[in-house]
Amino acid sequence: MSSNQDNLTLCPVEITLTLIGGKWKILILRDLMQGTKRFNQLLKSINGINQKVLTQQLRSMEKDGLIIRKVYPEVPPKVEYTLTELGLSLKPILDAMYEWGEKYKKIKG
Repeated sequence: MSSNQDNLTLCPVEITLTLIGGKWKILILRDLMQGTKRFNQLLKSINGINQKVLTQQLRSMEKDGLIIRKVYPEVPPKVEYTLTELGLSLKPILDAMYEWGEKYKKIKG
């Protein structure tokens, strides 16, 4: 996890929020659920994120075991990001968020 083993004593909802909380990680997960992406693909598809923040979020998610970063020995370097099995296991959560958002849009729209 991002900080240390002490986080494992938190409530399960807190653990999940620690790992995927915040606007950017959810949107990165959303995009990677569709398959492997390169850094610039993620940068372009996530409205409002900048290069520094995307880099920080990807590093954090890699450290937490949600994504794999693969660097190809090319010039310029080619870097791809893919969800791990653990990252893919978050799909039901994202699906539920999508469904809830759709219902909300219908109620409020």
